[in-house]
Amino acid sequence: MEYTTLGRTGLEVSRICLGCMSFGTSDWREWVLEDAESQEIIERAIDLGINFFDTANMYSMGESERILGDALAGRRDEMVVATKCFFQMDDDDPNSGGLSRKAIEQELAASLNRLDMDTIDLYQIHRWDEETPIEQTLRALDDTVRRGQVRHIGASSMWTYQLAKSLHTSDRLGLAQFTTMQNHYNLLYREEEREMLPYCKKQDIGVIPWSPLARGYLARPHEEFDATTRGETDDYARQHPYFEGNGQEINERVAELADQKDVSMGQIALAWLLHKPSVDAPIVGTTSMEHLEEAVEALEISLSDSDLGWLEEPYEPVSVSGHE
Repeated sequence: MEYTTLGRTGLEVSRICLGCMSFGTSDWREWVLEDAESQEIIERAIDLGINFFDTANMYSMGESERILGDALAGRRDEMVVATKCFFQMDDDDPNSGGLSRKAIEQELAASLNRLDMDTIDLYQIHRWDEETPIEQTLRALDDTVRRGQVRHIGASSMWTYQLAKSLHTSDRLGLAQFTTMQNHYNLLYREEEREMLPYCKKQDIGVIPWSPLARGYLARPHEEFDATTRGETDDYARQHPYFEGNGQEINERVAELADQKDVSMGQIALAWLLHKPSVDAPIVGTTSMEHLEEAVEALEISLSDSDLGWLEEPYEPVSVSGHE
């Protein structure tokens, strides 16, 4: 395993972050693993040197956090744990979502309880809240840091001007600043390269991209995507612009290069991200022990400048996706 410093947090994290969206209950989404299988993958991740885990309150409506907390019991101090809030947790309670002070405080308390932890290393806003002034959100998050419930705060998919406004507001009011950006970034979705990634580099914001394999589309040949359980049931994959423009050609180039190097398509797609200097740790979600091990092995794959250029060459602008 390789490790890196996460932005300006000072935290040393594995270059692979294990995403925990696929842990919880299949009642939430069909491709999600139940408790025992989830625990096995987390255990193997730790064996492989992964010390960075990302979950959210809304993953399996809290079950993902509970499973992760159980798995890390007794070795919490050795791990870096991140979770998120924003999406509504209770259909009957409008204050169980959003980024008001009430929502943040009650959802953080619930997350800490499920994780069975006193402190969360990185607490992130899952999306931007148009209904709550950013000053209120940042004051509430700053209080969580001052109370010792949270060590660092982070942001997720948003417009670059919104992140800039957040940092300026924190600076002006003397509040804790967002130190990480969890954004949508992969070979099929590179719109973040226009503004967000250069801005994060300038501000020394840690970058931890989600969906590095484009919800599995970069992990298998184009014609096989719908044959998987996730491909058949994950409507969100079709809502992203992976099938716009030259997505199929990029998929085919990933397959060709993987064949040349005798590795998997997913390893090529992940290696491409790991070669990007702006990226600290891609968030890799998996339901397979084999795919977890392949993700770690991707750290050993070297791509030349010509390899990188060949993979990138077909890309053309696509619709902005992930901010909703």
